[in-house]
Amino acid sequence: MAVVVGVDAGGTASKAVVLDEDGTVLGRGAGGPGNPAASGPPAARAVGSALRSALSGVDPGAVAAGVVGVAGVSALADPAIARAFADEWAALGLRCPMPVVGDAVTAFAAGGDWAAGAVLICGTGAVAALVDGLETTRVADGLGWLLGDEGSGLWLGLQAVRRAVRRWDTPLARRVARHSGAADPDELVHWAQALPPFGALAPDVCELADAGDPDAEAIVAEAATRLVATLDELGAPHAPVVLGGGLLVAATPVRRAVLARLHERGVPVGTAADPALGAARLAGTYGTDLRSGSGSRAPAGRRR
Repeated sequence: MAVVVGVDAGGTASKAVVLDEDGTVLGRGAGGPGNPAASGPPAARAVGSALRSALSGVDPGAVAAGVVGVAGVSALADPAIARAFADEWAALGLRCPMPVVGDAVTAFAAGGDWAAGAVLICGTGAVAALVDGLETTRVADGLGWLLGDEGSGLWLGLQAVRRAVRRWDTPLARRVARHSGAADPDELVHWAQALPPFGALAPDVCELADAGDPDAEAIVAEAATRLVATLDELGAPHAPVVLGGGLLVAATPVRRAVLARLHERGVPVGTAADPALGAARLAGTYGTDLRSGSGSRAPAGRRR
């Protein structure tokens, strides 16, 4: 029985899915951080661990095709990293091609049956991309917190700190003070200069926005505006949109605000709840092309 595999290799964890020819899930597995841009060659071992677990009880020789979605796909241009992944496929006994594509591609595939469209991802960072099959054809933002990632989790946290230091006697400032340990605005300034992980404050902002705090609500509304503006940079206003990343997949106020804006436009919207499954579906859809070598690899894209 021929099977296909899909992997979502992220900066925090790697997840793998095995499907049979009817689309039934035969196995799932998880591993450590699989972003080669952040972890280097060891990312291949994390991805291999996830696949090895997912393939438990399945003959690797039966795998007809696979797709790996990676945050930081451009790192595969490093010969040492490319060799590490090739060695991992060989160690697993995989004889089929295992193309590595940008995680925007697998996120889009996880959100619906569209062949082409847009994906908007918002987690710690934020990026939008146009996707066509296995290719990312255009990217907006994903520039990192200093130059972009507008509306992201890190952006939310940074805006919270900026408001708190100016308006110290507010519920939002008290939440920021509790998180940072700052007793006054001067201490908060000192804390912020060390460039802490501002994104850790995103859940606080979302919680306060859900409770009706006006400062948090204003931050969330602006985040949604900026995220939709990033989507508009792609120049495809009528394309279906898939939402991905923690802040747009979970039931957050950011997701609700973005959905409201997209529903006003009447565009179809999907949610990338399982990018590894999306990768496996891509492998099934493009399996013949991948085996013949005519499948395309996504160009390097920006991601978080």
